[in-house]
Amino acid sequence: MIDSLLVAFATLFVTVISLYKWVIIISAILSWVQPDPYNPIVQMLNRLTQPAYALVRRFIPTVFGGMDMAPLILIFTLQFLEIFVQNLFSKIM
Repeated sequence: MIDSLLVAFATLFVTVISLYKWVIIISAILSWVQPDPYNPIVQMLNRLTQPAYALVRRFIPTVFGGMDMAPLILIFTLQFLEIFVQNLFSKIM
């Protein structure tokens, strides 16, 4: 029973990570086209991504050649975390 509960939490965690990766990708693509900053969707994406970008920028210099690599660093980190959690909990089953 505990195994099923842990697997359910792990699956939920991996799903949230996957969704957040898509939020970061969409936000990065939108940043290339200068969207309307008063658009509610753009505001929501900024509120969801800017704290994570700030955290990455605090520890790693992210601007290389005029491009901000914070979204890419976050995506790689989340991908690593997703694979790690999936492999960790695949051992339980």
